[in-house]
Amino acid sequence: MIDHDRLFKELLSTFFAEFLQVFFPQVWEAIESDSWMFLDKEVFTDVTSGKKYEADLIVQAKVKNEESSLIIHVEHQSESQLTFPRRMFVYFSRLHEKYEMPVFPIAVFSFDRPKRPYPSLYQVKFRGKEVNTFNYETLQLNRLSWRDFVNVRNPIVCALMAKMQMDLADRPTVKLECLRMLTQLEIDEARKQLISGFIDIYLRLNPEEEAVFQEQLRTILPPEQEEVMEIVTSWMETGIERGMQLGRRQEALNLVQRQLQRRVGLLSPELEESVNQLTLINLEDLAVTLLDFSTVDDLQTWLQNHS
Repeated sequence: MIDHDRLFKELLSTFFAEFLQVFFPQVWEAIESDSWMFLDKEVFTDVTSGKKYEADLIVQAKVKNEESSLIIHVEHQSESQLTFPRRMFVYFSRLHEKYEMPVFPIAVFSFDRPKRPYPSLYQVKFRGKEVNTFNYETLQLNRLSWRDFVNVRNPIVCALMAKMQMDLADRPTVKLECLRMLTQLEIDEARKQLISGFIDIYLRLNPEEEAVFQEQLRTILPPEQEEVMEIVTSWMETGIERGMQLGRRQEALNLVQRQLQRRVGLLSPELEESVNQLTLINLEDLAVTLLDFSTVDDLQTWLQNHS
C-alpha cells in the first residue's frame, strides 16, 4: 500500500518555498522569505466521529513590512471525502484560536477522480440564511495540465507533474520530461532521490509504455540520455533489493505464524493483523522471543512494547 499522505508531506515540507513560489506566489511575495518555520504538529479530535486527525503542515512566517505574522496551513488529500471541507474549517478555527493570527489554508488534492472542481468552501446555513462561509485555496492536480509546467524548472513541479492531468498515451512522455527536468535541477543528491522516487511511484509504466519510453529516450542528446539512464538504473537496483527484502520478510512471517500457532493457538483477527504489519527486523526478533511464550497474553505484551 502506498502511504500517499506521507509521501506528499515529505515532498511539500522539503520543497515548501518552491511550492509557494510556483502555485501561490501571492503568499510567497507577502512573507519574509527567510522567516518561515514549521510548527509542531496539531492533532484534532472530531467529536462527531470520534476520530483524530493530524494537520499535515503548519508554517509560521513574518509578513513583509509589518509586525504581524501569518499561519500557512497546507493539507493534502488523496481521496474525495464529503467531510473534508468541514475538516478544513475545523483546522482553521482551532489554528486561529491557538495562534491568534491570520491563517491561510491550502488544500492539495492528488486523487485521480473526480475531475470536476472540488469544493473550496464550507458553508453553514439556517433556514436559507447564510450564517458562515469559510473559503480555502485549492490545488487540484488532476485539473492541471502537465504541458503547462513542462518548462518550469522547479523541483516540486518536477515531482507533481507525475500526478497532473494527462492522457494515458502521454504517460511515457511525461515520465521522460520529469526525468529530463530532474537532471537539470541544481539540488543535492538526497533531494533528487526524493523526487526520483516520487516520479517512479506515480508513473510506474507497464511493458508497452516502457517500450515507448525507451524509444523516446533514444531521441534525446547522449549526455542527457546518460543522466536519465543513471536514474532509471538506480530504480531497477532499488527494485531488486526491495524484492529481496520482501521475500525475506515473507519467509520470516510464515515462520512466526507457524510458531505462534503451536505456542499460543489461533490468534484473533486483530492480533493476526498486528503480526502481519511487523517489519522484518521485528519478525526476526519475535521468532526468537516467542519460544518463551506460553499464552496469548505474552504475545500481546510483546506487541505493545514493539508498537
